[in-house]
Amino acid sequence: MLNNTNLFAFSILSLSIHHAQARDLNTEIQTSYLPTIELKAKASEQPLPGQTTGNITIAQDQLLQGGTTIGNALDGQAGIYSAQYTGGVSRPVIRGQDGARVKITQNGGDPLDVSSVSPDHAVTVDPNSADQIEVLRGPETLMYGAGSVGGLVNIIDHKIPSKMPDQGYEGRIGARYNTGDDGVVYSGETTIGLGRQIALNVGGLKRDANDYILPRDLQTDARREDSTFAKSNDYHAGLSWIYDRGYTGIAYSERHDKYGIPGDVDSDWEPDQNMMLTIPAQHEDEGEEGGSSWINLKQKRYDFKTQLDEPFAGFSRFTAQANHTSYQHAEMDGDTAATLFRSQGTDGRIVLDNHPWLGWNGQMGAQYTQQKLTIDGEEALMAPTDTKRYSLFAVQAKPVGAFTTTLSTRIDHQQSKVDSDQKNFNGTAYSVAGETAWEFLPDQKISLDASHQERLPMAQELYSNGGLHGPTKSFEFGNDQLSKEKSNNLSLGFHANQDALQYNVSVYHNWFDDFIYANTIDCKGDFRSVHYDQTDARFYGIDGDISYQLNARYNAGLFGDYVRAKLDNQGNAPRIPGGRIGTRIKANFGEGYSGTAEYYHVFNQDDIANYETEGQSYNMVNLGFTYDGHINPKAAYQLYAKANNLLDSKVYLHESFLSDVPQIGRNFTMGINFNF
Repeated sequence: MLNNTNLFAFSILSLSIHHAQARDLNTEIQTSYLPTIELKAKASEQPLPGQTTGNITIAQDQLLQGGTTIGNALDGQAGIYSAQYTGGVSRPVIRGQDGARVKITQNGGDPLDVSSVSPDHAVTVDPNSADQIEVLRGPETLMYGAGSVGGLVNIIDHKIPSKMPDQGYEGRIGARYNTGDDGVVYSGETTIGLGRQIALNVGGLKRDANDYILPRDLQTDARREDSTFAKSNDYHAGLSWIYDRGYTGIAYSERHDKYGIPGDVDSDWEPDQNMMLTIPAQHEDEGEEGGSSWINLKQKRYDFKTQLDEPFAGFSRFTAQANHTSYQHAEMDGDTAATLFRSQGTDGRIVLDNHPWLGWNGQMGAQYTQQKLTIDGEEALMAPTDTKRYSLFAVQAKPVGAFTTTLSTRIDHQQSKVDSDQKNFNGTAYSVAGETAWEFLPDQKISLDASHQERLPMAQELYSNGGLHGPTKSFEFGNDQLSKEKSNNLSLGFHANQDALQYNVSVYHNWFDDFIYANTIDCKGDFRSVHYDQTDARFYGIDGDISYQLNARYNAGLFGDYVRAKLDNQGNAPRIPGGRIGTRIKANFGEGYSGTAEYYHVFNQDDIANYETEGQSYNMVNLGFTYDGHINPKAAYQLYAKANNLLDSKVYLHESFLSDVPQIGRNFTMGINFNF
């Protein structure tokens, strides 16, 4: 029997078919692009922060058709994978780097969740609510954090309005349905002018997805992968005072997620500490294997932001922002909260944009972040911690003829206190970066990036106490003797952004001193004993894409990536994805109709770390169809349908902590978006 959700989804499908059959011959505005999620380096004419040659941007219309988690929204692009954990959680893996080395920020500030503590913890920023996502790989990364040598992800929204809406209001609403997990997503927001200077923004998102369907070759009687469901409710309200030289505003956001934990079981194995300087493991088996394990997450966030143009002589803009976040999630065993994570955090930034000084223009600023983290219950991974970080940063750019040079620096001072006999941490990190880009032909550039970056250890790397963490099937031992991680990095890039030809290809090499990693030193069944350790390491590889406009209708392209990661005297780094190569064809059929076809092959990964199994190769075929229409000159809509994993391939992600959990099989997505 069809429920209301399925009836709504089939209504969308019927509407899509109707518009596919009835073409509006009177439409004067036609689409000249294909709205697929494709990352392209943009060569900027102005050397401003956030616009150097290696940086990439994903726009809102692309995000609305893309993944429902940050990792999935970026997955499939050259150099970027998704460390999929479950239907509700994934983080990006960029050039083999993950976790703390791929920092995720929201409007430049720390989201202050606990997603970097463990891969089963959700990033509390939804890509379907964002205006755009920036993937920064150049010197601008030091504006927001150090140590993200693969790339830094910045999610931008306008929950605090920065301008009055045209005609007094603007907004969007959308809905989609996916056959693979019976998932529905409803999202929308609007900005309304209250008088001449006050703008109100309200919005929300609701997602409800069941356990996903497996590829046919893996199906049992259940047909679905247990505990991969995901439910989310997210809403916000923001209010701004808009004035001639800027704005001042506040916002409130609240989020509630429930999602499954596949394969979370207990173990009666208690591994040896291996003489690590940590608290001994204190796990006792208190449950039966299997069971329904899931996470119940709640977050409240308060934001403030003000911006003033031409604040005083020598500076073009002053920006100050702050947020306070109250976060908690319970790791549930049936109806019982087995472990409770609680985080209270505050983040504040002040940024000044300067007018050109001797031809150099850019930004400089300061940032303060504090996070108090407490974990209680059966799987309390560490004692309560209080981490404070004080930062100074600057980035400046200068064009000279066909050359543009960008320089940046960042200083971080961190104090981590732990409520135990373990050693408190106090350290300072210094990072510098630079890029020179040469426009050797119109809209074609060669760039050379170099940086020295230092990353300070995170609380869980220092203080994990050896207890069992069921979601990752690991006993994690921290090391309070860890020192800061240092890296020297080079990247050579080739970029073009012409009407017919576009390409973005980079080769890179990262040399690490005291690389911090989770070293598996023992294993029993599916359970691992993991000790945070340090060693020297090297990461090197190539990634890129190239496309060419064959004629007015068709555009063809190639993309691919490869990364090799070695630990000195320790073999290979863990969870490194296999190489990938693929092709993509885009078509613009005119009168609002467009389509895309994509194929890529992921190679097996046999350069594996201790106790890992080889990553399996697979083929992926995806198809898409889009219709863009207009109700009137100020209101538009978009209908889309996608066939995902058309070959029904068996996909196991080597880069995931749950590399033995198969991913979703063949599935179809259909949706509609309205903009007004």
